[in-house]
Amino acid sequence: MKMLKAQGGLAKSIAIVSGKGGVGKSNFSTNFAHSLRLKGKKVIVVDMDIGMGNIHILLGVGPQYSLKDYLTGQQRLENVINTDEDGLSFISGGSGLDSVLDWSQDMFERLLAAFEQLQKEFDFILFDMGAGATQRSIELIIAVDEVIVISTTEPTSITDAYSMMKFICLSDPDKKFSIVSNRVTKHDDGNDAVTRLQYAMRKFLDKETSILGFLPEDPAVHKAVIAQKPFILLFPNALVSKRMTAITSEFVKMDQTEEKQGTGFLQKLKGIFLKGRE
Repeated sequence: MKMLKAQGGLAKSIAIVSGKGGVGKSNFSTNFAHSLRLKGKKVIVVDMDIGMGNIHILLGVGPQYSLKDYLTGQQRLENVINTDEDGLSFISGGSGLDSVLDWSQDMFERLLAAFEQLQKEFDFILFDMGAGATQRSIELIIAVDEVIVISTTEPTSITDAYSMMKFICLSDPDKKFSIVSNRVTKHDDGNDAVTRLQYAMRKFLDKETSILGFLPEDPAVHKAVIAQKPFILLFPNALVSKRMTAITSEFVKMDQTEEKQGTGFLQKLKGIFLKGRE
């Protein structure tokens, strides 16, 4: 029996990005996904960090097939959708894929068909993107409905996160951004980091962004990574898990209060592909 979607309409597509590596983006993606699932949402995580993806490692699952196997016609879509032991669906990236603009017409049509099907079956599609702003990653980020930016409190991380947001904003001024500060050692530092990013976007780009909150540095995170299980499930009473629950609640609240509009994700993605082949 298929699990019914928690909300009607098409799934919201969300790219989870960072300006640099090592900020805990993929760890955020897996725990955020499980936190949404615990709130009754049907979620799938798509690992788009091709060749460097680690979503399956964090979830403790060794996938037999990946997105590459589907796009090259070697496997059906249902065969590349994996599920961890707690019920979260995800698709591993696999290696050897290049930019969307370099894919064949057949591969791209299969990609669109997959996303169209996923939009009907899930409430949220989370794309865990590779670190940094490259033309390859921007192709997909421009198309999604929303972007969540992960940064730490380090000045270089904040600067890189702003550069990433600026690059995306210049490509799509209407893109919706939310900000999360990760690995925070002091409460005030966490608030300061996200507030500085929000202020910079408003001052220099005249762009409003939403603050979802921050996650503290917590030994539970490292222990969960070693155990290959999300910390929100393994240590539900840890401070970082409580903060993740608060971030998810804020996200769901904002999502419910937004004016619901038909997602243009697939049309935007198709437009980017066609433009690149003109």
